[in-house]
Amino acid sequence: MSQPLLEIENLQTHFFTDRGQIPAVDGVSIRVNKGEVVGIVGESGCGKSVTSLSVMRLVPNPPGKIVGGSIRFKGEELVAASEKRMRELRGNEIAMIFQEPMTSLNPVYTIGDQIGEVIRLHTGATKKEARQRSIDMLKKVGIPRAEAIVDEYPHQLSGGMRQRVMIAMAMACNPELLIADEPTTALDVTIQAQILDLMRQLNRESETAIMLITHDLGVVAEMCHRVVVMYAGNVVEEGDVRSILKEPKHPYTIGLLHSLPKLEGARKRLYSIPGNVPIPGSLTVGCRFAPRCEHATDRCRTEMPELRPAGPNRRTRCWLYD
Repeated sequence: MSQPLLEIENLQTHFFTDRGQIPAVDGVSIRVNKGEVVGIVGESGCGKSVTSLSVMRLVPNPPGKIVGGSIRFKGEELVAASEKRMRELRGNEIAMIFQEPMTSLNPVYTIGDQIGEVIRLHTGATKKEARQRSIDMLKKVGIPRAEAIVDEYPHQLSGGMRQRVMIAMAMACNPELLIADEPTTALDVTIQAQILDLMRQLNRESETAIMLITHDLGVVAEMCHRVVVMYAGNVVEEGDVRSILKEPKHPYTIGLLHSLPKLEGARKRLYSIPGNVPIPGSLTVGCRFAPRCEHATDRCRTEMPELRPAGPNRRTRCWLYD
């Protein structure tokens, strides 16, 4: 099997606060192959975004720090890479679409200046060439009046338009890996569908691998080849999308799928997993999901299960499949 494009192994990213050392990401391992779309799902606070920021080496320090594990991109170790090397990679070979485009775009620079800066920094293009490339990228992501939009400011655009600008900026240098952190949050369903179509098209045409972080299982079903389910800083299940959505193994994944509203049948109160996501660092022994799991045993409360094979190309972290 060829080497994965991105290989995260036993990643540990902790935050050092007044309450002590908080393990936001605690032993996460994820692989993304060339041209593959991998979905990272889980409730808010499970460590999805911190994992993506760790890959980009953008975790604010202080208070955050990668304290263990490995992040390899095309075989190159990123945890120990210099800031100069990371600046060469960011926006060029690895790009990221952030969750909220209004706070990710600089309000005092035009759209063209911001996309053009990425192009000039990584390709050495002239200002005129960068401007034309910016217009071409805006057209590629379906923005009308690209020649005029290039001279406008972020506050003049709608949320959907700003998110398209973010995608244009991320794809300006044809990266091999695109990390999308909930790219359709706060967008209406029509714009959401257009953004997902655009990302699918970029993946198909450029063979860009995508690490898609979301809490929307419908988006995962539509977009992804494989899915990684996270809970409380750990990966609890991973495998191909079809088998996980059809036959989830881990009780947490089962609970997530039961929470989805169903169109057919009598209307019932929506199911929700009892309890809340634990505060990071509050559970130090046993399975992190045990306090909310109806199948939990004494062993679950005292021993942390390993991520074990649970079928072809499937792994799950649960004593039920020991």
